[in-house]
Amino acid sequence: MLKVLFVCHGNICRSPISEFMMKDMVRKLGISEYFEIASAATSTEEIGNPVYPPARRILSEHGISCQGKTARQITRRDLSYYDYIVLMDSNNMRNLRWMFPNEDLYNVRMMLSRDVADPWYTGNFQATWDDCEEGINALIDEIREEYGI
Repeated sequence: MLKVLFVCHGNICRSPISEFMMKDMVRKLGISEYFEIASAATSTEEIGNPVYPPARRILSEHGISCQGKTARQITRRDLSYYDYIVLMDSNNMRNLRWMFPNEDLYNVRMMLSRDVADPWYTGNFQATWDDCEEGINALIDEIREEYGI
């Protein structure tokens, strides 16, 4: 089983959108049994809070539920547990390096070659959706090719 963790600042917008979008995509492809998918934050600001209402709304518009998801912070254990830790922006990488200065971040990567649009500041959840969709499609294609799934 391949384990994927999406990470953003608060775990209430971009990373849960990515978590539930990827769960939906692999389900539709008939390959969900190969994956464990989750999301987390680098900060403690939103721990225990549900997915931000506009993020829930855009997921719902696509027939995807995120019911029961609450924000949590990434842990040292996550660094070795997950095969892929996918970050939404360069600030997430900076924060991880600050949080875990002595850890090898070999399995950490950016979602895209640019930052994923942050709807917390822009209010543009469609741009975030589009960025996440682009990044997750590329990740799934890469995994399918590498593992023959």
